[in-house]
Amino acid sequence: MIGGRVNLGRLLQLVRKEFRQMLRDPRSKRMLFVSPIIQLLLFGYAVNTDVRQVKTFVVDHDRTAASRELVGSFQASGYFRVVGTGDRPQELVDALDHGDALVGLEIPRGFSADLAAGRTGHVQVLLDGTSSNTANVAQGYATQIIRQFADAQTRRRAVAGSRQAAGVDLRARAWYNPDLRSQVYNVPGVIATIVMLMGLLLTSLAVVREREIGTLEQLMVSPLTPTELILGKTLPVVVVAFADLFLVTAVAMLWFHVPLRGSFPLLLVASSFYILSGLGIGLLISTVSNTQQEAFMSMFFFFLPALILSGFMYPVENMAVFFRYVTLLNPVRHYLVVVRGIFLKGAGWEALWPQIATLAVMGVTVLWFATTRFHKTTV
Repeated sequence: MIGGRVNLGRLLQLVRKEFRQMLRDPRSKRMLFVSPIIQLLLFGYAVNTDVRQVKTFVVDHDRTAASRELVGSFQASGYFRVVGTGDRPQELVDALDHGDALVGLEIPRGFSADLAAGRTGHVQVLLDGTSSNTANVAQGYATQIIRQFADAQTRRRAVAGSRQAAGVDLRARAWYNPDLRSQVYNVPGVIATIVMLMGLLLTSLAVVREREIGTLEQLMVSPLTPTELILGKTLPVVVVAFADLFLVTAVAMLWFHVPLRGSFPLLLVASSFYILSGLGIGLLISTVSNTQQEAFMSMFFFFLPALILSGFMYPVENMAVFFRYVTLLNPVRHYLVVVRGIFLKGAGWEALWPQIATLAVMGVTVLWFATTRFHKTTV
């Protein structure tokens, strides 16, 4: 058992002392409550990514050589990867809803007959607009491929001596983010980075600061138990993390007009487990650091790879196979799926429970291991 019984009076005094130490410096206040807004604005306006091998679901009602040729053109381009096919439009909708595909291609019956008769063929492309950059780029690629296909059909008819020119009418529609605004995709992801950064920064530096100035030993020989010390150091961080969560959520909705289509209580539950992960990692950093500078460098040694391997900056599907498996150990990746699903798709527990359950296991496990190690390094 770590620590023993908790005295509420002593714990409240320590929490009060932590809040005073955290907020008495105007620079600390700006770091806690102004820098998240600045980060939100910077990432919301500046982040852009490229895409390849976009997951595509195909519904081919025509099932002719011409329709298969069109699907083959999509795959041969390298920009699209067919991950599933179906016979009903509802299957395509389900694939988009569950995130199994980012692009849906539907070819109606009579497509080949229309081309043969010199009439305009119709093709529908559905895009998952939660990733506005991916949807924009994919729409451009799809348009280019279909135009090249139409040009090839026209040349064939010209060679065959037909005077009628076949054409293709492309109708593209983006789901979840109809205007394909990059902020709608990027801003929810910034929430994940800010919450994790605050948890890491405040937890690791708060403990190391006590060790660096020599007051940690005084706290350890005081009537405070190790449990009270850990709670006193982490509870203020939890409050600040949730305050930043509310702050950046409000800015995302009011400034960037990012829709919150899902359940905010579900977001709070997932955020609670996510914050536990940040607290646990911060405590682990504090156990291996003797100075604030060392803790700061160790924190970024974890944070930057976690950010890169989260899918926030680069799609996980485009990473090497080894790193795709590594990302499964990254809480930021799972939280990004949750926050974007709740904000943009209105996803509920039935769709997000694997990510939320993973965050819960990670949060509890990391925090338990961190508190155990912290206790051993302070006795």
